[in-house]
Amino acid sequence: MRFARSSGILLHPTSLPGPWGIGDLGPAAYQFVDFLVAAGQSLWQVLPLGPTGYGDSPYQCFSAVAGNPLLVSLDQLIQRGLLSYDEVIEAAASFDLAVDTVNYGEVIGFKLPLLRRSYERLREGVAPELAAALAEFSAAQKGWLDDYALFMALKDAHAGQPWNTWAPDLRSRKPSALKQARHEHAWTIEVHKFLQFLFFQQWLPLKAYANERGVSIIGDAPIFVAYDSADVWASPELFFLDKAGLPTVVAGVPPDYFSETGQLWGNPLYRWDKMAKDDYDWWVSRLRAAFTQVDILRLDHFRGFAAYWEVPATQETAINGRWVRGPGADLFAHLEQELGTLPIIAEDLGLITPDVHALRDQFNFPGMVVMQFAFSGDPENTYLPHNHATNSVVYTGTHDNNTSVGWFGSLDEGEREHVRAYLGHPCNDIAWNLIRLAMMSVADIAVTPFQDVLRLSADARMNTPGHLGRNWGWRFRGEALNGNVAGGLKFLTAVYNRLPPTLKPAREPDALKYEPEEA
Repeated sequence: MRFARSSGILLHPTSLPGPWGIGDLGPAAYQFVDFLVAAGQSLWQVLPLGPTGYGDSPYQCFSAVAGNPLLVSLDQLIQRGLLSYDEVIEAAASFDLAVDTVNYGEVIGFKLPLLRRSYERLREGVAPELAAALAEFSAAQKGWLDDYALFMALKDAHAGQPWNTWAPDLRSRKPSALKQARHEHAWTIEVHKFLQFLFFQQWLPLKAYANERGVSIIGDAPIFVAYDSADVWASPELFFLDKAGLPTVVAGVPPDYFSETGQLWGNPLYRWDKMAKDDYDWWVSRLRAAFTQVDILRLDHFRGFAAYWEVPATQETAINGRWVRGPGADLFAHLEQELGTLPIIAEDLGLITPDVHALRDQFNFPGMVVMQFAFSGDPENTYLPHNHATNSVVYTGTHDNNTSVGWFGSLDEGEREHVRAYLGHPCNDIAWNLIRLAMMSVADIAVTPFQDVLRLSADARMNTPGHLGRNWGWRFRGEALNGNVAGGLKFLTAVYNRLPPTLKPAREPDALKYEPEEA
C-alpha cells in the first residue's frame, strides 16, 4: 500500500533513558512520543519486540508473538502497588545498571526477580483488578500463550538450555509428558503468562498514546524465527528438522557488503509446502498478532520470500549455500485474503534480483533505500536521491549500519569526495546533511536513526552484523530530548513537506512520573 509523505525516527525501546539499566515502556517512552510530536515526526520505528535470548538480539527471540519482559516498566508496577520503590532501589544497589549502555546480564539478574515478586503480590491480593484482567488476557491469547509459557517454564527448569537438549518426550511433545510438565511447573507457567500480560498491558496503551497524537508505530518482523523458540518447538513439522529435532538446513545470506563469508544466521528454514497446505495459517496468525502491536510492519529480509539462501546445517560459514525458491505471491495473496490490505514495508536490501522487485511491486509494498550505500561514484546508484522511487522508504542508515558520523569517518578520502561532490559542500555536519538529503527525497517515508539526530559517533552503533557481543546495548540520556533538537528536526520536516496534518497535545508531563513519598 502507499503511505502519505511523512518522516520518523528509528529507536528501539531498550535505548530509552531511565534509572533501571534498560529502556522500558514507562515515563521515558511517553516522553519520547512527546518529542516526536514536538519534532513534527509521525512515525516511530522499533526493532522486534520479542523476548531475547543468547546474544541479546531482537532478531533471535524465544517467540515471534510474545513481548520482551525486560521492557516492562518497574515504575508502573510501583504505581500499581505490586512493587515498592525502596525494594527496587535496594535491588538496584547490587547490580551495575549503566545509564549509557544495556548490560543484559546485570539487567536480567536485577529485573526478573522483581517481576516475579510482583506476581507474588498479585496472588496475595494486591491490585485485584489486574487479576481479572490477567485471566481475560490468558484466555484470549491461549492460542500462542499456552505453548510459550510452557516452553519458557521448561527452559527455566533446564537452566536455559535449548529445547533439543531436554528429555526425548519433552522434545517430541508427547502429550503425557506435557501434561506432567504443566502440573510440575504450574507456578512458573503462570509467572510467564503474567509477564506477557504486563508487557501488553503497557505496550498497547503506549501505542494508543502515540496513535492519538498522530504517531504510527513501524514494527519489524524477521522472516525467520529462532531455532530455540516456542515457535519451532510447538510446530516442528513446519521446519526442516531431523528425527532428533535438529535443523538439517539453516538460513543465511551469501557474502555481501557486511561480510566476506556471508552471514550464517542459523535459523531453521520453513517447509513452505507444508504451510501452503493449510493456507499459511501459521503466517496469518503471526501477522494478525503483529498488527495488534504495530501499525506498519517492516518485513526483514523480504527477498527470502522470493528466494532464500539455504545452507547445510553442518557448514561453519554461509559461503556454501544455494538459492531456493520461496512461497512468493501465493503467501501474500492468502495474507491479503485473511487480513485485508497489508501495511508492509519490504526490506529489499542486499543481493536483489528482478523476481524480488516483481513480488514487492505486485503487492505495492514500498522498498527501502539507505543513504550510506549511495555514494559509490556511480550516478545510476539506486540509493542516490535522484534515483529514488516515490513508493519507498529512505533511511540515512539502519540498525545494522554505522552511525552516519562513524560511517563518514571510516571512508577514504576519495569516497568522502564523492559525498562532498553530491552534496555540494564540505559536509561539516554529515549526520544532518544526510537527514536533509533523506527529507528532500521523493520517497514517501524518511526514517532517521536517533543516533544520527544526535550526531553521534561509531560508539553509538546499535549492531555490527556477523559480530557477536557489544551489540544492541546503546542508550541515550534524557537531556537529549530537548527543544533545540526537536525544533531543528521539525524545521527540516516542514521545509520538505513531511509534517503530519494534525499535531495533538502531549500528555501532562507528570502523568506517568513516579515520585517517592520521601525524596
